[in-house]
Amino acid sequence: MKLLSGKRVAILTENGFEEVELTSPKQALEDAGATVEIISPQKDKVKGWDHDHWSLELNVDKNIDEVIAEDYDALVLPGGVINPDKLRLNKKAVAFAIQFLEEGKPVAAICHGPQTLIETGLLEGRMLTSYPSLQTDLRNAGADWVDREVVVDNGLITSRNPDDLKAFNKKMIEEINEGVHVHASAY
Repeated sequence: MKLLSGKRVAILTENGFEEVELTSPKQALEDAGATVEIISPQKDKVKGWDHDHWSLELNVDKNIDEVIAEDYDALVLPGGVINPDKLRLNKKAVAFAIQFLEEGKPVAAICHGPQTLIETGLLEGRMLTSYPSLQTDLRNAGADWVDREVVVDNGLITSRNPDDLKAFNKKMIEEINEGVHVHASAY
């Protein structure tokens, strides 16, 4: 039996996700036995970004209008500059992320992915990392930003960039396997 058999994971994305920051975690989750669905405000497909140009298109499994957090065990937020900037302006996408954080379900965000989490208002006192250009925004949102390959804070898994994917994927799988975490405000 695989470690994440029976677990359902939502990857929330918009057009402009950094290709490897979606495809690598998705593959790692599927290899561990999880069922992974791409969720997006887009209806049919989302287009990736690879360093400096548009890249592959992936099928959207479900539109953001069709999902609720209760149907998933964890949330993954890939980076890319365009993707999280669009998601953070989408009220349904932000509400979806809020549900995971409030319920203590694992949330994994890499590179620029934590931008969406800023809009949740739930980063106060949480330790995380991101692409360095977000550190001031995250600190202003109340987070304790650190420069590390991967940071885990009570089910919130973050990494800085694609170079950190091996560590990010490993910790993401560990946290999803552990399941729901006690919400930080419950201490």
